Order: sequence, then C-alpha cells, then structure tokens
Amino acid sequence: MSGETVRALLIANRGEVALRIGRTARRMGLRTVAIYSQADAGARHAREADAAVLIGGAAPPQSYLDIAAVIAAAKRAGADAVHPGYGFLAENPNFAQAMLDAGLVWIGPSPAAIRAMADKAQAKRIARAAGVPILPGSEEADEQEAVLTEVAGRTGFPLMIKAAAGGGGRGMRLVRHASEFAAALRQAQSEAQHAFGDRRMLLERALEGARHIEVQVFADAHGNVVHLGERDCSLQRRHQKLIEETPSPAVDDALRARLGAAAIALARAVDYAGAGTVEFLLDGEGKFHFMEMNTRLQVEHPVTEMITGIDLVEWQLRVAAGEPLPLRQDDIRFEGHAIEARLCAEDAAHDFLPQAGRLAVWLPDESIRVDHALEAGTEISPYYDSLVAKFVAHAPTRAAACRQLAGALERTVALGVPTNKAFLATVLRNEEFSARGATTDFLARHGAQSEPIAADVEALAIAAALAAASAGFGEWTSWSNNPARTMAMKLGDEEIALTFAAGCYRAYAAGAEVGLRLVDLDLPRARVALDGKPDETVAFLLEHDAAHLARGGNSWRFARTLHVPAAKRAAGAGDGRLVAPMNGRVVAVNATPGETVEAGHALVVLEAMKMEHGMRAPARSRVKAVHVAAGAQVAPGHLLVELEAA
Repeated sequence: MSGETVRALLIANRGEVALRIGRTARRMGLRTVAIYSQADAGARHAREADAAVLIGGAAPPQSYLDIAAVIAAAKRAGADAVHPGYGFLAENPNFAQAMLDAGLVWIGPSPAAIRAMADKAQAKRIARAAGVPILPGSEEADEQEAVLTEVAGRTGFPLMIKAAAGGGGRGMRLVRHASEFAAALRQAQSEAQHAFGDRRMLLERALEGARHIEVQVFADAHGNVVHLGERDCSLQRRHQKLIEETPSPAVDDALRARLGAAAIALARAVDYAGAGTVEFLLDGEGKFHFMEMNTRLQVEHPVTEMITGIDLVEWQLRVAAGEPLPLRQDDIRFEGHAIEARLCAEDAAHDFLPQAGRLAVWLPDESIRVDHALEAGTEISPYYDSLVAKFVAHAPTRAAACRQLAGALERTVALGVPTNKAFLATVLRNEEFSARGATTDFLARHGAQSEPIAADVEALAIAAALAAASAGFGEWTSWSNNPARTMAMKLGDEEIALTFAAGCYRAYAAGAEVGLRLVDLDLPRARVALDGKPDETVAFLLEHDAAHLARGGNSWRFARTLHVPAAKRAAGAGDGRLVAPMNGRVVAVNATPGETVEAGHALVVLEAMKMEHGMRAPARSRVKAVHVAAGAQVAPGHLLVELEAA
C-alpha cells in the first residue's frame, strides 16, 4: 500500500463481515483490531482478531453505535484506520467525519458523498441532473401525513412508501389502494423512527413485477471510475434481499453497458471514491429507473468477487491509501455465474418471524464459499439482523450455480434455531426461478411462505431410535445388553412405540412400522440403515425438552412433551392468550381492557431483529387484560394480551 500509511485496521462491526474484512486485511499485512460488546465477549470476530477492545456493556447494538467509543478503541489499540463494514455506521456521514477528525484513515467514501446520497430525495435530484432516469413521486421528503397524502394522490397507486434515511428494506411499504395508505404510512414511519431516528418519507410510483438490479461501482481519488457489473437482487421478502446473483438473467451486454454508464455518471456527480452500489428497478421493457445509492460495501459483494476475481475489500483499502484503481474498465472480465443465498434465523413457514436462541449444531457444507461467524453454541441474538450466514456458489453456468447452491444448503446442518435453509433450497429448485430468475413479486405469486414439511414415519423412527441410543437417561441406557423390550415415547404429537432386539430397532408410529439399524453414532452425526434402503447420514441433537433431527435437507424440532413442565407449555391465541412468538421489544400496545377489536387488529407491535411485527387478534374479540407496555422486553411464550369472546 502507498500514500496513507496503514499498519493496523479497526473493524467497526461484528459477525461475518468483521471476519471477512479481517481475512483480507491480514493477507495484506495489516494488524486487525475488533470491537465487541459484553454480550459478544466470546464471539469469533473478537477472538480471531489480532486485538480486541471492549466497547460497551451488555446492551447491544447501542455499544457499536457509540462514535466516541469507537475512536477511543482505535486509539487504545494503536489502529490508524477504520473500516465500518456494512450496516451500523457505514452510511453515517457524521461517523466518517469523526474518524477523519480523529486523524484516522477512513475506509469509505467522503462524508460529503455519503451525505449527498443518504437523503433519498436529494439523491433523486442529483440522479436526474446527471441524466439518470427516476420514477415519478416525491420531490422532497416529508413526515406530515396531510402532505404525503396529497403527494400520494398525485403519484397514483400502486406506490411505494420509503424512509428518506437508512435502507435495508426498513421503513418501506407497498400500497396498492388509497384506503390502505394511512395505516401503511404510520407503520413505515414507526419502523423508520426506531431504525434511523427519522420519520421523513418519500413516495414513488411502484413498479410491480420489475427486477431489482444494482451496479457495483468503484472510484479512486485520481478521477478513475469503473463498474464491476450488475447484481440481480429481485428475490426478496419484506423488501429485504434473500437471493442475489450476477450476471442478471434479464441483462444483456448492451443493457449492462447502459446501466454501468448511468451508475458511473452518478458516482462522478458526487466526486465518489471507494466502493458503492447504485440500485435500479428494471421494467419488463428493459427500461431502468434509479432508486438509491448505497455508499458502502454490500452484503452481496461476494458474487461480484467470484465472477471478477477481485477482492473488493482489498480495493477499498488500496483506494483509501491513495492508490489508483488496479484495473481500467476494459481490463475487467466477468467469468461464469455466481449466486448467493442469505441464511437467516427465521421461521419461513410463519411469516418469516425472526428467531433467537442457541445454535446447538452448525455443520456448513464446505463445497462452496460460506461467509459466517457461527459455531456450535453460538447465541443468535434478537438485537441484530436475522442474517447469520451467506452461501455463495460459482459455476460456468447459471443452472450449475443454482444446483450447487441448493445442494450445499440441503447438506448444511443448523439445529437449535429455525432457519430459512429449506425454503431457500426450494426456491432455487423452482422451475420458474431456474429458467428465468425472479421479479420482485416472485414470492407474492408463489407464496411468500413455505409450508412446513411434516416429519414422515421414517423421520419419527430415526429420531426415536437416536433419542433412545444417545439420551443416557433411565431405562433407555444400554439396550444392547438387554433382551428385547418395548418403550414408548412422544415426539411432538406422535406417540411412538420402539422395540430393540438383535441390534435393530423397530418403531411403530402413525399407523406404520419402520425397522432401522444404527450403523455409526458419533453425535451430532449418525449413520442409519432403514429396512431395504442404503445407509444415510443424519444429524441429531437431544435436549431436555426436545429432539432435533436433520435429514434430507429438512430439519425438525420434536417437543418431548411428556417431559415438558406444564408451565412451559406456551398457550396460543386459540385459548384467548396472545403470546410472544419470539424475543423482542414492545414498540406499541394498541389494546385497552374492555374494548372490542376486530380480527387482524395489531394488538401489540414487537420489534425483533430490526423489523416490526404486529401481533394480531385471531378473531373479533374483547380485550380481557393487557400484560405488557411499550418498551418492555419479551421472550417466546411471554403473555401479551388475554382475549375473550366479543
């Protein structure tokens, strides 16, 4: 590196992005410094850095947002540069300026460029002046409902409500009819206020069935600007990306050149330097419209790295050190197809509700690139985004890359916390997605949720046999030394009778009989042989009140209900008790004892993993009692509201 002398890099982030930046920094000969909250004291990003500084107490994520504390940590550890990763402070111009004022090298664009693009209304004006097409809608951001309602009438429906500050799909709502506008606006403003501290909104005409295309740009301080191709990020839920790929199935060489030219023009308009992403909507006629610019490294940057062979973090560090870009536009080559899936701690079968808890078993497939900071025993916190790992496949063709990615997801084992792993694999194998990719309405057309795959009798038999063999409690122990005997157990709602004789188990459940033999048991892995079938490898975990099984790409948690204390059995809305389905913070309570509420009314709004979730009345009911208040922290099963027949 030349120009600015950088010897030690503080990474102002956590988790997989902190580890990913650290790998490149160490390869370039830099010393890495991590920061961590007390809650993250044992986290991998803190353990694997050359040095780590405690930056705050046990209340994440506020610790990581303390600008003065980040500067103090850099000084204490002798760091001379700061990389913000993505999220947290990466797009905060005040943070960038504070780093520069403290004499630190800032790995990112100038505070002026960040500020110009941070306000989406201003960004649209700059884009229009630079000749980049924009969608009709707001000229200025506003927070007054009357003003925004008038703008909505001029813009027409369907329209998109978007937070003027921030990103990541937070503070966004699609509104198809005028009658839905007021409620959607209040929800978006509440979410934006909690996420960004800013209630101002923009409105723009919605393009349903479009593609979300973004262009990776890079610029240096010497006037050089290039683009590194596009990424197709159209597969989304709640306006948050789930699968990203490059090149886009909808972009040919001519369109790629036009998109790249528009992105470069916008970067030049704000004297950009560093890595940035210009995001567009692409309609069915091949016309594109500017949405926003993200002035940072993107979560999905690995797919660009795979097809270009360029380490984007290395380029960031070199540009920040004053070096020119290593390649000119004509030198950049795109090889093959890359696709990434975001593994999230969420329940895809129940409105993608975020999940928190202990990841007891983590065995990622090693055939493709997996960026993560997980290990067995990792606590998935409710305070951060639900993204926990990124799976990235690269192959000569799109079809091959999709197959690789789906297979790797299916072979990966994650037990203890529900994830969207099976859902992602199902999407990748979907006939329409395989043939043409996705538009932004893909999940709306195909079902935004995945139906839970019920455990068949074979899965129940395997789980019961493994529970018997591995539990080590009471009369389950040492069956191989005993004569034939039968035991009963209950997994979930299924009663299972299990016998063991002559080295084989026979399970009787759901009106069927299954025989199996344990070929090898080395928990959490086990090899089992079912009657007349080849051996197969499964993963298994036994807890005091549950058994977990991963088989054939699917995962199940079986409650061992005979051993669960009655007090732990969470009641559902069907018995008039509305309970929290996850860890979270109560944002709002919209229920008063004695009032009558209609079906679907959001009685309590919870914030979990940076998103708001309405806990709704299952039917027309009378509110009997309210057991929480705004600001309270709740855990799964926490009683929120009691209801009775209206």
